Amino acid sequence: MLLVRYESINSGSYMKTQYQQQDAEKALQISRQEKVQVEQERSELLRQIGEMEYQLGRMKRWSSWRMTKPIRKWTKSVRKRTRKLRRVFTREATVPVQENLEQVKPGEERSYQQWIKLYDTLTEKKRSTIRAEIDAMTDPPLISIVMPVYNPPVEFLNEAIDSVKDQLYQNWELCIADDNSPDEIIRETIRCYAEADPRIKYVFREANGHISLASNSALELAKGEYIALLDHDDRLHPAALYYAAKEIYTYPYAGIIYSDEDKISDDGKRRDPYFKSDFNYDLFLCQNMISHLGIYKRSLVEQIGGFRVGVEGSQDYDLALRILELIEFFQIRHIPKVLYHWRIHENSTAGTKDAKPYAFARALNVVDEHFRRTKQNAKSVKAQDAVQFQRIEYNLVDPLPGVDIIIPTRDKIELLENCVQSILDKTDYPLYNITIIDNGSVKRETLELLARWQSEYSSIRVIKDNAPFNYSHLNNIAVKASNQDFVCLLNNDTEVISNGWLREMVSHASRSDIGAVGARLWYPNNTLQHGGVILGVGGVANHAHYQIEQNNPGYFGRACLQQNMAAVTGACLLVSKHKYLEVNGLDETHLPVAFNDIDFCLKLLTSGYRNVWTPYAELFHHESASRGQNITPEQQARFKSESRYMMEKWADLLEKDPFYNPNLSISSSDKSFSLAWPPRVD
Repeated sequence: MLLVRYESINSGSYMKTQYQQQDAEKALQISRQEKVQVEQERSELLRQIGEMEYQLGRMKRWSSWRMTKPIRKWTKSVRKRTRKLRRVFTREATVPVQENLEQVKPGEERSYQQWIKLYDTLTEKKRSTIRAEIDAMTDPPLISIVMPVYNPPVEFLNEAIDSVKDQLYQNWELCIADDNSPDEIIRETIRCYAEADPRIKYVFREANGHISLASNSALELAKGEYIALLDHDDRLHPAALYYAAKEIYTYPYAGIIYSDEDKISDDGKRRDPYFKSDFNYDLFLCQNMISHLGIYKRSLVEQIGGFRVGVEGSQDYDLALRILELIEFFQIRHIPKVLYHWRIHENSTAGTKDAKPYAFARALNVVDEHFRRTKQNAKSVKAQDAVQFQRIEYNLVDPLPGVDIIIPTRDKIELLENCVQSILDKTDYPLYNITIIDNGSVKRETLELLARWQSEYSSIRVIKDNAPFNYSHLNNIAVKASNQDFVCLLNNDTEVISNGWLREMVSHASRSDIGAVGARLWYPNNTLQHGGVILGVGGVANHAHYQIEQNNPGYFGRACLQQNMAAVTGACLLVSKHKYLEVNGLDETHLPVAFNDIDFCLKLLTSGYRNVWTPYAELFHHESASRGQNITPEQQARFKSESRYMMEKWADLLEKDPFYNPNLSISSSDKSFSLAWPPRVD
């Protein structure tokens, strides 16, 4: 009797446990369904935002957009008030993949290997989050990976194919074209993979035709909406296609998508990460910054006829240039993640620029052909400090436009005389004049010098303004009084180095889509003072490649290549007078001394113009020698006020400079283009 009662109690407890377990499983299932539903709704909202951005991009190119600028201006204050609230909602609504980013402790190792360990390692938690997002996609795009193959080391080929098979995102097809490899094991390896996985397609070419024809053979197998390019000895990051699919789903208008990349050695060690900017047309003309991982809309690839024969070695560069001609810049999307590992070995350009010398010659050819097709009066030549890249030379318009070089000053005769004399002695551009804005000089030798210049040179004039120093006001009155096509804002503590400085700057500023043009400025000790501006550094902005030595090409050549930057310094800035006035010049009210040049450039940028920094206009700069540093309490208070104004007005751009990368540091204590600890990206 006792035994029966015990068994009955035990059975009841068991049933109760079973019911509890079933209830828990139901609750978990409901939770999962709700999560999937939330992710689906979020994905749909992101897709709608992408479509609206596409339409907005088209609208901004209409003339009516600029005509209605005054009507839109009053809404800025409303947007400022709602920005913080919007950010809060955005943070709460999104489920970041990169969770709980660790801060590196002082004194700890700061190598790329440590960075990978902390911020680019897919934990099981991250993998689960990614899989949930993939499961929530209602119509996941098919991505075709195109891989031309010719006799690679078989172990590298295995790694390349395995990196595709190991993708968290599974809606892919691998399209392989073997270009008649002499080693039979290559074809046998491809057969084995294809037999084991129906998503792997292949064709064996009967004759070797080189990489363009082989790539076209692989393209013929592709059925996906987008094409991703993978070399036969490289590797994809396990989440590469997930991020690609997410970008495609969010921005269905994208024509080109590209990611960051690094290199991988024979032993599998990653190094040399290239954290790229968002699309940077002027930099792209100097180097193939799209490169790896490059993803293209298949309809566009087919429209241009695939890869061209005769440009082997730069066939992917040529492909991107020709597709670029069919789309708008906003249809080029950048994923700030290292999704591609480029193999380093003796026959790869990842290892040495001498591996394929023909590739660099053909890069010049494909850029020149792009200029011919787009009717740009320009040509490419080897970059003098980075011969594996290009310099672009734009021909000057005829007739030559006039330039007014505007120099504010107050005494400091030794600086002013050196500046003006260097312009007169070294400038080979024939059509310019110099306007000196004398802001209250009192020393006799200064006044005598200004008077002598005006009597000796018809090209030099002096404007007097004795009001309290306001850099913005001084330049604005000089620009309004100018009768030239272009104005060049120039500090009195600069000195011309290169004879062609003004010619180079005018050649860029004459382009209809270019706003401000900045120069490469050196300290007298031959360290770099200005290589363009990076937003967000120290709160507002700082100079790129600050104080690097001469002959140092900088981060992937960016210290010696023409490129777009968010802003350039007003110490030497050239812009058309029309565009200067279009954005109302420098801000005299809020930015009388600091950051007025940054603000001016950002006004140009948000008005649809691109700003250019060129290393081929070179000057010395004795920074702030004429004004000194902000040392008085009044000067410090003014600087803080100007900083606050910039951080409020341009908060979005200061948080994410489109010409930098969120994986790179904006700490004022770090060198520019050093790794961010942690990165500012999910």
